[in-house]
Amino acid sequence: MHSHYYIALKLKEYNRLKTILNGKEQEGALMNKKRGLTKFLAVGGTVLIWIPIVFTVTLSIIGSAVSHRFLCDYLMPAELFPVAFVGALALLWAAMRVRILHKTLGLLTLAMVIFLAGGQLIAVLTGLASGAVKPGGWQMALALTGIVLYTLAVISLGITGINLIKKLKGVQ
Repeated sequence: MHSHYYIALKLKEYNRLKTILNGKEQEGALMNKKRGLTKFLAVGGTVLIWIPIVFTVTLSIIGSAVSHRFLCDYLMPAELFPVAFVGALALLWAAMRVRILHKTLGLLTLAMVIFLAGGQLIAVLTGLASGAVKPGGWQMALALTGIVLYTLAVISLGITGINLIKKLKGVQ
């Protein structure tokens, strides 16, 4: 009689352990999916962030080589703002999922938007955008400062994105 009770007890323990292990396996599979999405967001966001910079440098090199003089479209990173912004949002989303570098990425994204909007606002307020003021002078320098700061924020986001990817490799 004790043996039947013992077998029933062991069978009950086995089923309970099996249920727990299946739950852990499902949880592990879910975590792998979450990690996969986070890494995808981080890598994709980093690629998107670097596109405006890489395009600007690449086209400068090609244009300079063809024309035999230095050419650089310094406004291209600003023109490709939508691409950089989507990349910044993807990076921020990835960072918030794992709570790594999310504050830095949030501040850099905010800085990127403020610097670009500030540079454009200065161009409008000073008359550069409408052509009322000829390019040059303090107005041009002030407007370009916003563009330069925006570009530096994009580069900083790209570097931080690379750091996020490195840190994600260490998270298991």
